[in-house]
Amino acid sequence: MKFFSTLFFILFLIFFSSCKKNNFDAKPKTFLALGDSYTIGEGVPDSLAWPYQLVSQINKNEVYFDKPKIIAKTGWTTDELLFAIDSINLKGTYDYVSLLIGVNNQYRELSLEDFKFEFKKLIEKAIIFSGNMTKNIFVLSIPDWSVMPYSTDRDRNKISKQIDEFNLSKEIICNENGINFIDITKISRNAKSNSSLVALDSLHPSEKMYKMWVNEIIDHLNLD
Repeated sequence: MKFFSTLFFILFLIFFSSCKKNNFDAKPKTFLALGDSYTIGEGVPDSLAWPYQLVSQINKNEVYFDKPKIIAKTGWTTDELLFAIDSINLKGTYDYVSLLIGVNNQYRELSLEDFKFEFKKLIEKAIIFSGNMTKNIFVLSIPDWSVMPYSTDRDRNKISKQIDEFNLSKEIICNENGINFIDITKISRNAKSNSSLVALDSLHPSEKMYKMWVNEIIDHLNLD
């Protein structure tokens, strides 16, 4: 009896070690983040931008991601992001794709109709980059920068209203394509009464706010 108990214990250890090894040796998932200053984390170190915080948080739960591939730049509008994607001839597919764009269209008071057209083009590209796995694409709403100290001398009500209009267009287009639309605008508006959510530049989110975005994203993310 003692022999069989010992044998069972040894076999269990071998099986457990094999499962654990296979878990760690599994090919890491890939993540493509498309956007603007909010995606690169303007105002905070790169490692604290929300795409990096997201990967770090998910990896703690043993769903392993490689570092994110980020195509984003401060100031980019939808047409500039489209041009950048085409210019670098981005190829291949990714397990997950995110898109956060539009604030600079609103900031420059560009046409909402042009935004819709260009945003649809970006959605088409995101679908291609995901390998047609629309369930693994997520779009973030535009944060409301009207609550930031930077906007003190601007028409805050107008900015907020325009951002809501852009976000409604984004949500409708996402719903039409079966893509997950995640509202982080509500979170961004907490900066109005909480300075710890504002980066040192008085315009962009702090690492603390990015963490709040990450928690919201994980609640909606399909990690199957």
